[in-house]
Amino acid sequence: MKANRIIRNTIALMGLFAALSISECTYARVNTMGNATTATTTAATTPLLLTSTADGQQSLVASTPTVSNKPAAMPLIRLMPNVKQQTIDGFGYAITYSTCYNLLHMTKADRKAFLERTFSPTKGFGASYVRISIGCNDFSSKEYTLCDKPGLQHFALQSDETDYVIPILKEVLAINPGIKVIAAPWTCPQWMKVKDLESLKPFNSWTDGHLNPNMRKTYAQYFVKFIQAMQAAGIHIYAVSPQNEPLNHRNCASLYLPWDEEAPLVADLAQAIKQAGLSTLIYLFDHNYNYDDVASQDAYPVNVVNALGQMQFEGNELVVGAAYHNYGGREEELDRIHGLIPDKQLIFSETSIGTWNDGRNLKRRLVDDMRHVVIGTTNRWCRAALVWNLMLDDHRGPNLDGGCQTCDGAVNISSADYRTLTLNSHYYIISHASAVVKPGAVHIAASDLKDKALSYAAFLNPDGTYGVLLASDSDAARELTIGDGHRTATITLPAHSVVSLRF
Repeated sequence: MKANRIIRNTIALMGLFAALSISECTYARVNTMGNATTATTTAATTPLLLTSTADGQQSLVASTPTVSNKPAAMPLIRLMPNVKQQTIDGFGYAITYSTCYNLLHMTKADRKAFLERTFSPTKGFGASYVRISIGCNDFSSKEYTLCDKPGLQHFALQSDETDYVIPILKEVLAINPGIKVIAAPWTCPQWMKVKDLESLKPFNSWTDGHLNPNMRKTYAQYFVKFIQAMQAAGIHIYAVSPQNEPLNHRNCASLYLPWDEEAPLVADLAQAIKQAGLSTLIYLFDHNYNYDDVASQDAYPVNVVNALGQMQFEGNELVVGAAYHNYGGREEELDRIHGLIPDKQLIFSETSIGTWNDGRNLKRRLVDDMRHVVIGTTNRWCRAALVWNLMLDDHRGPNLDGGCQTCDGAVNISSADYRTLTLNSHYYIISHASAVVKPGAVHIAASDLKDKALSYAAFLNPDGTYGVLLASDSDAARELTIGDGHRTATITLPAHSVVSLRF
């Protein structure tokens, strides 16, 4: 048995989730042998407590916390609903070709049950945000863009989009029509690349290279064509970023785009989107907290915002903020950037687990990931938190040579039967967050217990309920009271656990 809950009887499991009336937010606990042990049904505004432990003994187990109007006992986390910060857009996953390949190898019934459990706001955990690529990424079937022949007359969605990503996105949107979709390219078409901006020598390579300045307006129209093509397929692109990991020139598909090259591209991109009558937003940067230790790129999105302020272009209002990854540096950088550009939004758009961080070991990953990926980012102004692949197989694929060969998905599925699922830490943390913090919620202040073993974040949902996320690295269980001076919830926080509360 594995502590991170290998689900063996998948047909029975999926049938269970499909059959349960989760219109009242039903959750089921499944033990390591795949037998359904309990199912708890609670109305949307009924108090709800979800618990997962790093030893795997509790896995998204639902229970009802004690809620009262009496004065709270200590220790108390005091909620401050009048001290409001950012609005929350949601939590979710990357939907890559590899994710879709694995999902489409499941039976239709099993896939529907899994997607409902993951994305439905009424029958499951309600994940509400997804990220896709514009052209290939390192979890695509091949290296490609949407216009590999010179001239935008050759633009067209490819098989990865039409046969994999779009069909799955349509299934997800049928389950949760409110899903937000953000998209980013890993590279521009090779015919738009140059080796450097001095020589403008053509650079016919998937990896590295710069965007030819003479191609900026053409590339902006490439984005517009993508947004329009996806719209024609029934997929609204809520936002884009100009380049995934613009300082990473080593990925299998990549483009080196330092801030002084991104700024003029963003001006052309915003104008092109605006003139096309589209509403797609733009998030800058989309890379690491430490700017890959390139001194000239420090505070990258701030530099772009300042540069844009010196330009005249339509669509400036579409440039709403910046996106971050955590493969280098720490989330405290978000506080600094918010202080420098407080009128711009922040989102956390990518993190992965894998062999380098013991990704399948809940004892190592569960509490740490909840603390840094969800709680640490939303406590520092992020409106969304997304993780990388929703689903990979047990060989960490399919993937491309030169890309990540060591990444795990939020869920790993057996390639032997496409039924056996292993839920990893990223599935737990996104499910915990999305189950109790709904799109449109507002992050609120909460008192500081000054407890290094405990991390938490608090939110006020649109329906007036509170959502509270907690991660405990303590060796002992503890009872905790949480309240606003009028209502108090009492919960038990197990040792080394993640807990989410709605009341």
